[in-house]
Amino acid sequence: MEKKKSVFDRLSAINVNEHVEKKDNLTYLSWAWAWSQTKRECPDATYKILETEYDESLGFMCHTNVTIEGETLEMWLPVMDGKNKSMKKQSYEYATKYGTKTVDGATTFDINKTLMRCLVKNLAMFGLGIYIYAGEDVPETETSAPAPAPAPAKAKPTAELVDLVIGSDNWKSVEKYVKANKELGIGKIGQQLNRKYNMTNEVKQAIVDLLK
Repeated sequence: MEKKKSVFDRLSAINVNEHVEKKDNLTYLSWAWAWSQTKRECPDATYKILETEYDESLGFMCHTNVTIEGETLEMWLPVMDGKNKSMKKQSYEYATKYGTKTVDGATTFDINKTLMRCLVKNLAMFGLGIYIYAGEDVPETETSAPAPAPAPAKAKPTAELVDLVIGSDNWKSVEKYVKANKELGIGKIGQQLNRKYNMTNEVKQAIVDLLK
């Protein structure tokens, strides 16, 4: 009898490319589609919108949690403007090499939008669209989707990449790097690691766990 695949294996194998949009070099996955797809694959899935925290210095931080097949994972996401600057109750200014810029005060719309993005990021913890955060084009187990476009000439050949194994010396170095650079987020950290290592879904999940 074939062993039932884990939630992570099932959700991480789904190609989400047709349901994402690009904005300011960032990739966003439709929350409505993400939740619908999750419920189709995992009918018992539930989510909660947790309390949004506020700090006068840091701004707003949204929180959600998702429960699937008895496992609950929490996620958080700051309320940010189009330039990825944290939004506060009141507008404020900051200096750049191009002059002074202004961050508008957050509205209920900004908070609601962030909550739904937080939910999508929460679902990625269970595997759905997690390859996007790792800077990849398609999920590793995808077989029916067209092959991704050839990598740019400057990209490092796959043959030069090193297999990243949990517990190895390389893993210890990666572990230190991830913990020391949590503020970069899984997207940028994943892009950096993909330039050097081949990573299985298990390793990717372990890296996500380090960011908790």
